[in-house]
Amino acid sequence: MKERESIGSRLGFILLSAGCAIGIGNVWRFPYMVGENGGGLFVIAYVVFLLALGVPIMTMEYAIGRASRVSILSAYKMLEPKGSKWHMFGYFAIAGNYLLLMFYSVVSGWILRYFVMEVMGAFDNKTPDAISAMYGEMMESPVTLIFFMAVTMVITITVTSMGLQKGVERVTKIMMIALIVIMVFLGIRSLTLPNAAEGVKFYLMPNVDNIKKVGLGNVLYGALNQSFFTLSLGIGSMEIFGSYIKKEKSLLGEALLVAGLDTFVAIVAGLIIIPACFAYGVAPDKGPSLIFLTLPNVFTSMKGGRMLGSLFFLFMYFAALSTMIGVFENDVSFSIDLFGSDRKKAALIAGIVITLGSVPCALGFNVWSSFEPLKAGNVIMDLEDFIVSNLLLPIGALISCLFCTCRYGWGFDKYMAEVNSGTGLKINKSFKWYFMIVLPVILVFLAVYGLISYFK
Repeated sequence: MKERESIGSRLGFILLSAGCAIGIGNVWRFPYMVGENGGGLFVIAYVVFLLALGVPIMTMEYAIGRASRVSILSAYKMLEPKGSKWHMFGYFAIAGNYLLLMFYSVVSGWILRYFVMEVMGAFDNKTPDAISAMYGEMMESPVTLIFFMAVTMVITITVTSMGLQKGVERVTKIMMIALIVIMVFLGIRSLTLPNAAEGVKFYLMPNVDNIKKVGLGNVLYGALNQSFFTLSLGIGSMEIFGSYIKKEKSLLGEALLVAGLDTFVAIVAGLIIIPACFAYGVAPDKGPSLIFLTLPNVFTSMKGGRMLGSLFFLFMYFAALSTMIGVFENDVSFSIDLFGSDRKKAALIAGIVITLGSVPCALGFNVWSSFEPLKAGNVIMDLEDFIVSNLLLPIGALISCLFCTCRYGWGFDKYMAEVNSGTGLKINKSFKWYFMIVLPVILVFLAVYGLISYFK
């Protein structure tokens, strides 16, 4: 068996993990949720839930990875008690990593397309209706969607094929540092726009009226939901990075650093978007309409908007691509661990499977748009996102939690020994009952309430 690759530096580990966690949702979901759900009060609730739920589950994925030094399926096989079947979820985790990229690659392609259009000045002097029509033309063109998806996949395959340190770690570090620099620049620029103060007030000042309007329960559930899904937990996306690190540092501190960086990016994204929308009298809508319909209108109204728009979509693409590379590293590692494949071959095969598997998602917006799974108005991407987000992620996190705390699994003592190995912050054993009872209950609630809400 080949010697396990390892990440070259602690900074590399932090930025790789953060790169995998930081994605499109940080930009087009978090800022709008903060503004609509009570501003600063939502942020406080989000941070509390992040510390109470997201960080503990992340330490569990890291611990499983570092103790086993292999990817999720092989890790369960190695650490589970003899004769038990915990590893069966590993197959679902593999499927989840593949399925996630089959729609994430398409959305990443949209962002790459818009970056190219901004650089070329395609939005200059365009009316809102013209910009809306350009978005519609992109979505109706199978060739355009498939081409930019394929370009994204080629970049992902190439970077991953270069090796863990020379490719994945080095490229992700460069992208993440560039992402943070671009964000800070855009954030400062946005805060200097006229009427930006009103945007900041809407975004971050506590707003009791909004909480009453939305309902305190919905605000808390939204914060809980965001605190879990923002960290890409449940299908081994964080476990793989744990398998690449040594025991020099305890895992609680590492998880806090990654969660902190993820939160920083999400909050600064709002400081870029919300004040700019207020400055130009544009509604800060949520979802794709914010990024692809609203913001191009804002940039075309700004002095130097072409450059700022190009930087914004470059930052967005780096956020998307870092997630692509982080999750794809899982798919490559599966083949290396299970079949002994070399990295280049594993990356090529996984890349071909995901590229071909992404085509139905792209066609779902045009050629196959009449297919509406689950409920009216859905497209194929909604079905894929539902399977990953509403089923595999919360159920996978629940299984990881039970595996690390239950005496019929790996067990709490072994988890504690691994998570506290090394210098740094430690988890106290007095949290045992919280980890064994409260965390599983919260995860069951997330999964069940999420399903009810989806079909309500």
